[in-house]
Amino acid sequence: MDTEKIRRIDETKIEIPIDYKQGMRVKGIIYVDETLQKDLEDQSIDQVANVATLPGIVGSSMAMPDVHTGYGFAIGGVAAFDLKDGIVSPGGVGYDINCGVRLLKSNLLREDVLTKMKDLVGILYNEIPSGVGSKGRVRLGPDDEKKILLKGARWAVEQGFGDASDLEKIESGGCIDGADPSLISKKAYERGRAQQGTLGSGNHFLEVQYIDEIYDEKAANSLGFFLGQVTVMIHTGSRGFGHQVCTDFLEVMEKAAAKYKIELSDKELACAPFSSPEARDYLAAMRAAANYAWANRQCIMHWTREAFFKVFSISPKKLGMELIYDVAHNIAKIEEHEVNGRKIKLIVHRKGATRAFPPGHPELPEIYKPLGQPVLIPGDMGRASYVLLGTEKAMKETFGSTCHGAGRIMSRHQAIKKAKGRAIWREMEDKGIIVRSAGRETLAEEMSEAYKNISDVVEVVHKAGISKKVARLRPIGVIKG
Repeated sequence: MDTEKIRRIDETKIEIPIDYKQGMRVKGIIYVDETLQKDLEDQSIDQVANVATLPGIVGSSMAMPDVHTGYGFAIGGVAAFDLKDGIVSPGGVGYDINCGVRLLKSNLLREDVLTKMKDLVGILYNEIPSGVGSKGRVRLGPDDEKKILLKGARWAVEQGFGDASDLEKIESGGCIDGADPSLISKKAYERGRAQQGTLGSGNHFLEVQYIDEIYDEKAANSLGFFLGQVTVMIHTGSRGFGHQVCTDFLEVMEKAAAKYKIELSDKELACAPFSSPEARDYLAAMRAAANYAWANRQCIMHWTREAFFKVFSISPKKLGMELIYDVAHNIAKIEEHEVNGRKIKLIVHRKGATRAFPPGHPELPEIYKPLGQPVLIPGDMGRASYVLLGTEKAMKETFGSTCHGAGRIMSRHQAIKKAKGRAIWREMEDKGIIVRSAGRETLAEEMSEAYKNISDVVEVVHKAGISKKVARLRPIGVIKG
């Protein structure tokens, strides 16, 4: 492709013109400044352009500053399609359906926990199963297997994992309607049966953090944040269950693309028209996997609270461990957006991108309507994570979307090679971060150098106005798969 055609629009965005690649229906937009553009892969640019060739795409094919190459769609990609001529593509959601982030705040200060961090990390690691193929403490009978897919986090609360008040602070109330358990394969059920309530592997984590910087005092006060406050961030998804759902439907979509004569610039973009039975079935199965993921994070949060009670011999009231928000960053949802001056329903695919709705949005819980949606952006385990808020500009420019994390710049293999001979856990401990993981290779794959600097990524979306900074969180204890 002719990369010379790509032009910088302003300090936060570049444009891939409609003539960059044959068949593009709309332009591509990548939110990236000059610093991060140096790490932008040609393949990611091509993937943004490829998505722009899909039928019914509205606005632009977009990518966030944490963009990197993915399956079909780039990770960090956002694309919206109209419901009449548009499509649904599993590649626009990804294998880890409803991978997402949950943030808890507490009444504890950093000084309160530092002397007990090794104990706390040890108990969290023992209480919350992690690692490849890890098995959870939740045992699902045949009835529960279906209920969890229909009810999501509501099912977990009904089983005693947390409180009903948690649900209002979860995207979609922790349960998206329209799931159909009958569409789930036997293999997906088998993979999901023992993995409910598990963290998983790779970039999934549970992190004990503290707030070390506040950028917006008013918003921080509304969220109950203060300097030195201990927080907990949980990052995981639908585990092997969601992976299998995606695998099953990629095969269906490959046949559907041929059946409906959809020309694909990349076979990984396999898709079906929104109105087709194949798209309807995929969305119903995807929603089931999304609900599985919300239940998963709810269970993990419950055991996290219990671990804090044990270590600090503290009452729930004194601990004050409350949910701030839980947001998905691998999902496709029907949403209403304004296009050319009129409101229409679209199917918005976010793959490695976070919803960032503004103050007053009808989908926000009452508590956040004056403020805007909390946006949770995890970084790598050695640097920082951020809390931002959604904005009106995001609704106008990105279908209410922003970045989702730091974004890899090294493959897992490259990272392992670079870490050879190093003790990553000791390097982390020297920085004041206690780490436990299922294996040394995981820490090597997830070391800071394998990722873009999260502060650079967040600065781009903040300057672009598609989300605004509230607080920075530094890690002091990390559980990795």
